[in-house]
Amino acid sequence: MSVELNHTIIHARDNRESAEFLAHILGLEVGTESGPFIPVATSNGVTLDFAAIPAESIVMQHYAFIVSDEEFDAAFAPIQQAGITYYADPHLKQPGEINHHYGGRGLYFMDPAGHGMEIITRPYDSHEQTPTTS
Repeated sequence: MSVELNHTIIHARDNRESAEFLAHILGLEVGTESGPFIPVATSNGVTLDFAAIPAESIVMQHYAFIVSDEEFDAAFAPIQQAGITYYADPHLKQPGEINHHYGGRGLYFMDPAGHGMEIITRPYDSHEQTPTTS
C-alpha cells in the first residue's frame, strides 16, 4: 500500500480570509466551500481545508511548501507588495531576510490566523550543504 497525505484541516478565525491569503501567496485556487471547509489544493493533490473556529482555540501550526525557484519569486512578490513581515528563520529573529539552506532559498511568514508558513526551494533532506542566511 502506498500512503499519501490527502488533506489536513487548518484552523482559522476566518476560513475564507486564510484560504484566500495562502492561495494568493502561492498562486493556487480557492476551491468550493464544502460544509465548514474552504479548500486550497496543492499540485501534489494535498488539500488544505480551512475551518473557522474561535480565535482562542487556535494553536499555532507550521506548514512548509516546496516550490521551484520561479514559484519562490512569484510567492515572494506578493509578500513584499503587501508588506508582510518575513523571516529567514523559524524563530522569527531574522526579519527581512531569506535563508539559503542546502543551496536553495527559504523564508517564513505568518498567516492571518497566526500559523507559521514557510516556502523553500530545496527539501531539508538535502543535507550536503551547511545552512546559511543572507
